[in-house]
Amino acid sequence: MEYGYSDEELELLKRRKLEQMMVEAEERRRRAEEEAAREAQRQAILRAILTSEARERLANVKLVKPELARTVEDYLISLFSSGQLKGVVDDGTLRDILAEIDIRTRREIKIRIKRKGE
Repeated sequence: MEYGYSDEELELLKRRKLEQMMVEAEERRRRAEEEAAREAQRQAILRAILTSEARERLANVKLVKPELARTVEDYLISLFSSGQLKGVVDDGTLRDILAEIDIRTRREIKIRIKRKGE
């Protein structure tokens, strides 16, 4: 079964497809650069507001509970951006914040065991 495309039409289709792929690749590259810039800005803010001990603790938390660490980072950046953060956050303060957020976000898990005949 022949589709009846001429060589010129095939060449045009190839060129259009290549252009589309190049545009998509450029868009992905641009989005990756924007994300990298946002992440660099986040890290700069965190470096400015956390002591070295607090940064180390947050890095350790990120290894074990990345969602919790991200939530705490967002919270600290929010406080900083709104001007509610007074001074730098030390390790003790960070521990308190981590505990509070962990308690709020923790789900209660109940396990029920049904025995035969119950």
